Formats: sequence, structure tokens, C-alpha cells
Amino acid sequence: MFTLLTSDSNFVWNSLRDFAGSTGIAGFFAEMGWGSLAMICVAFFLLYLAIRHKFEPLLLFTIAFGMLLTNLPGANLYHTELFAGGHVHWDIFVANAGLLDYLYLGVKLGIYPCLIFVGVGAMTDFGPLIANPKSFLLGA
Repeated sequence: MFTLLTSDSNFVWNSLRDFAGSTGIAGFFAEMGWGSLAMICVAFFLLYLAIRHKFEPLLLFTIAFGMLLTNLPGANLYHTELFAGGHVHWDIFVANAGLLDYLYLGVKLGIYPCLIFVGVGAMTDFGPLIANPKSFLLGA
């Protein structure tokens, strides 16, 4: 066995290089450029600010999550052929859809504007209006 290791001086280096090239981390960095890597770092920084320091978490968390999803490498996250021609191809959607396809479905069907409207309305503080009812006329 010792002669097997010493017969080629680059055996260990070649083995380690082949092993590193076959891992998922190597494939992760091979598919994306430096721009995507920089945006992923910015997304993690915004996630850190939103979670740890509570800097506008409703905005920063969703923005950072969107940045992270759009900059992740991989051809199977979003399929443009499912939404070709301006409408959803339901016949191939069920078999081929991924996570981002289902998320984009809410955009395509117009669900998210309604959810945002309801969410902002639910978060509205009516305390000042109840304390000073004549300010209702200002809003009207």
C-alpha cells in the first residue's frame, strides 16, 4: 500500500482535487459569477440586520430572501417555459414546477397585491384615530 501512495507524487493532490470537484460546494461556486456571490453576501447581511438588530424586519427580511432566491445558482429553480406566452401552462406545471415557480404563481395570478393590501390594513394602528375621532375627517 505504501508503494501505491509513493508511486505517484501527485496522487494525494489529485485525489483531494477530484474529491473537492465532486462536492456540491464546488458545483455551487462553478455555476455563478462574482456578482451573484456578492449579492448573496449582501442578502445575508440584510438578513442579519433584520433578524438580529430588528432594522425594519418586515422589509429587510423579504427583500433579502428574494435576493437570496434569485441569486442562487441552479437551472431548476425557475422554469420560464411554464409561463411562456403570458399565461400559465397548467399541463406541464404540476410535473416541472419548482419552489420559485410556485412563488411566481402568486404574482402571475394577482394574489400578492391583495395579500399586501390586507396585511398593511391589519398592521395599521387605529389608536390615534380612536383617541381623536375628528382626525377621521382629515383622512377622508
